[in-house]
Amino acid sequence: MNGILVINKPKGMTSQQVVGRLRRLLCIKKIGHTGTLDPDVDGVLPICIGHATRIAEYMLDQDKAYRGELTFGFATDTQDASGQVIESVDSVSLTEEQIRSVFNRFQGVIEQIPPAYSAVKVDGKRAYDLARQGKQVDLPVRQVTIYSIHIESITLNLPYPKVCFEVECSKGTYIRTLCHDIGKMAGVPAHMSALTRIRSGPFRIESAHTLETIEEAVQAGEIDKYLLSPTAAISHFPIVRITGEQLNRVCNGRPMAIPMQNRRWQTGDRICLETEDNRLVAIYRIERTNRDVCNIKPEKVFKQ
Repeated sequence: MNGILVINKPKGMTSQQVVGRLRRLLCIKKIGHTGTLDPDVDGVLPICIGHATRIAEYMLDQDKAYRGELTFGFATDTQDASGQVIESVDSVSLTEEQIRSVFNRFQGVIEQIPPAYSAVKVDGKRAYDLARQGKQVDLPVRQVTIYSIHIESITLNLPYPKVCFEVECSKGTYIRTLCHDIGKMAGVPAHMSALTRIRSGPFRIESAHTLETIEEAVQAGEIDKYLLSPTAAISHFPIVRITGEQLNRVCNGRPMAIPMQNRRWQTGDRICLETEDNRLVAIYRIERTNRDVCNIKPEKVFKQ
């Protein structure tokens, strides 16, 4: 079994628990996810199965999109609703105009310090393990990109005002840190009170499946209906169809020369090689190009 399952992870489960449940359900060893979602976060969790686990590294760099909720009035040590309150105010007097103005300042390239309660490694150890031990965690500033941030609603007639928003961002962006930093800029403590990942790379929540749906498909012998080709996850790589003669060269991991099919191809770009029946055979990298020919060498060859 090889391919991608797009799961709609429920709240209350870790990403690794989802993988474990699917491993038992599908009776397969080679399986993994492509980007951790915290237990309190639901939404799109792509799962790589079989040979597809070898393309997971390309998926980790893909952009993400989220639907979130920010609550003004108090901040927590985890920057989300699961943490201990570390700062609070009795009342919040922000206007809608002030809130929109602050949100608009968090577009483009911004700097973040990942939360202490995160999976970032410090001297080989997870930051959250150190934080739970009461140890000081100093994480370096990182640059991330907020491609767009859109406010869907603002509710001011509450003791603690809430803002629902959608954000498209680069890999490595912490939305709870974004909420925390928005609060700091607004002069009011804030935290992320809810979050759903609505897109991971090319996969959207509309096409994600619940674990219950996958379970029913396995019982009915219809799991293939839900398995996507590995190339669906790396659709930004161009696809080149190869002949039977070329297949032998590829399976032996040999470099090749192919016609230059796109003038935009550049040295270092990756190309997916597929058979005529749409089976992914290998990922090659462009070594050299000229006017008519493109020299490529293997980066990953998949067992046939």
